[in-house]
Amino acid sequence: MNPIFTKLKHFWLERTLPGKVALLVLLLLMCMAVFAPLLTTMPHHRSSGPALEPPGWPHIMGTDQLGIDLWAMMVHGARVSLAVGIGTALLAGFGGGLLGMVAGWKGGRIDGFIQRLIDVMLALPDLPSMIIIAAFFGSSLRNIIIVLALFSWSRPARILRAGTLSLKEQPYIKMAAYFGAGTGYILKKHLIPELFPLLIISMIRLASMAIVTEASLAFLGLGDPASRSWGLIIHHAVNFQGIYLTPFWKWWLMFPWLFITLLVTALALLGRDLEGMADPRIRQ
Repeated sequence: MNPIFTKLKHFWLERTLPGKVALLVLLLLMCMAVFAPLLTTMPHHRSSGPALEPPGWPHIMGTDQLGIDLWAMMVHGARVSLAVGIGTALLAGFGGGLLGMVAGWKGGRIDGFIQRLIDVMLALPDLPSMIIIAAFFGSSLRNIIIVLALFSWSRPARILRAGTLSLKEQPYIKMAAYFGAGTGYILKKHLIPELFPLLIISMIRLASMAIVTEASLAFLGLGDPASRSWGLIIHHAVNFQGIYLTPFWKWWLMFPWLFITLLVTALALLGRDLEGMADPRIRQ
């Protein structure tokens, strides 16, 4: 049997029921994002029917005030949310995790400097600062990912630093350092493999937070106007005059809210399940 298939099978069997459901939801949403052009024949950026049409055929989720198909916007909006979540998790997770491991391993002034930097980032009010920076530098998707990563790296750095402080006291790591192993070797051979589960859990949490924050920025009108993200759909719906006095909210607001909730909940359940693997007490 293929070793990769065997590992995937073991990974699936080790999941709890909530973890399996979360994985299935994430896989469905990822497939929806990847195969978006194949899942709809309607354009997601221009009108394809009457304005504010309720769900039915051929617009299975209805249309917005411009007559744009909501299902088309939803499947293409999944690309935006997943791109923001994965991009932020990779940048902030690996960058912050590496800084945390270096701080924990080196100690001294380097550790002190990185700790003070972490304290400053944790003390800053995230959303107001992001709003100001996003408004100043522009609301392109790349800028949003960079801003989110800039305000998120401190959390994995703090977690990985604590894990490094615990690991560096292990005899085999002390022995490797005693025989002249450098920082790069220690990180590559010992710290990163041992702390990788903690890094993955931190990255899942970062992805969830980034998706919600991007939706919040888009809801406030600071998202990429060309992205048609789920938050931007909610922004246009809420700003439509009389949205709550008409039945339009039943599809115009509910569908993007439902998709955001599904994605964030699935990430939270998967993170909790993986955390149970790292700490059996949580699973019990």
